[in-house]
Amino acid sequence: MPVRFIFRPPAAHAAGLLSLPWDQPLEEWADRRLLEVAHRGISRHVVRFAEVDGHVYALKEISERLARREYHLLSDFETQGLPTVSVLGACVERANGLDAILVTRFLDYSMSYRYLFSHAATDRSTDQLIDAMVELLVRLHLAGVFWGDCSLSNTLFRPDAGRIAAYLVDAETSAQYRTLSDGQRLHDIESAAERVGGELLDLQAGGLLPDGVDPILISEQLPHRYHGLWSELTREEVFRSDEQRYRIAERLDRLNELGFDADEIELVTTDEGTRLTIHTQVAQVGRHRARLFGLTGIQATENQAQRLLNDMISYRAHLEHVEARPIPETVAGHRWRAEVYDRVMAMIPAGLSDRLAPPEVFHEILEHRWFLSERAGKDVGTTAAAKSYVDDVLPTAPSTLTVLPTPEDDPV
Repeated sequence: MPVRFIFRPPAAHAAGLLSLPWDQPLEEWADRRLLEVAHRGISRHVVRFAEVDGHVYALKEISERLARREYHLLSDFETQGLPTVSVLGACVERANGLDAILVTRFLDYSMSYRYLFSHAATDRSTDQLIDAMVELLVRLHLAGVFWGDCSLSNTLFRPDAGRIAAYLVDAETSAQYRTLSDGQRLHDIESAAERVGGELLDLQAGGLLPDGVDPILISEQLPHRYHGLWSELTREEVFRSDEQRYRIAERLDRLNELGFDADEIELVTTDEGTRLTIHTQVAQVGRHRARLFGLTGIQATENQAQRLLNDMISYRAHLEHVEARPIPETVAGHRWRAEVYDRVMAMIPAGLSDRLAPPEVFHEILEHRWFLSERAGKDVGTTAAAKSYVDDVLPTAPSTLTVLPTPEDDPV
């Protein structure tokens, strides 16, 4: 039965989805391409996951009006480089009056908050989780995005070189303006604190929350952390005229360290001194990420890229010492990729390749190398650290996706 499918290019990604049973209610699908995501977040709608042509997609059944609206919003957010899931398309005008289905790409190596707390092996603290949410909310607000439904359930988390990065998943109630009023921001903050507190209480009731974590205290801290970061990014600063140059540089460096860029700098001379106002924007592509990709072709998050670049710089210094000659940065990048990174990645068994993103695995191997070297009292080397990590650590990292058996696959 004909349906209409609207999608973002390239068309090849959408073609494989067309054979799914769009004429049936989503909750009744029994296709062998369906997957189950472990400890997924709570949703008010029917949400299923499917693997098609090597890609995993999330499918959410909602009214056509909401599906079209969310499709356009997520498309705009992605174009602007905001930390959200990537939308592929929407199936509309379905048979028998069925609701539309919004299709987004599953965020590789991401986890729900329930999954994080259900697996001690992830070793992610509640503080990291809340800080990631706060940073996500600030980034959206700087871009004029009113979330309207900020919660742990509507957020996905991904390891990022020892930290956690957060991504918006659900934009049903979102809207984007040129700027947000203080009232709009306050509504989002208060709503987030209330919902996060309730979700943590739910985890506590299920025995999933670590001892010593107080859901009420965490929910009360969230607004304070938000206001602290917002102030750091947007506050005005007054200084003497002779301090102007280094104080501006100092402030810009601080913004960059936090992962943000300056959109516009305003200087006003007053009787008190020079007043500095910086209009902050979300950094679409970080300096480290772009530099790593240019030198090695490796796609990574900003924090991962910074860690990998540091290792590349160290390797370059090693090469120059051993070979007694200067090594151009571009040459060092290619050699580090071939002689270090790719060799380490080749040691990862295929059965464990879905645990963490490759740059995150390399970061963890570097951490593991430091730990082993401290214990041994000498540098054990990257190869030995990688073997130890693959043998003893990586197998304990849980996989977030499992195949959901179809009826014909079930044992009789």
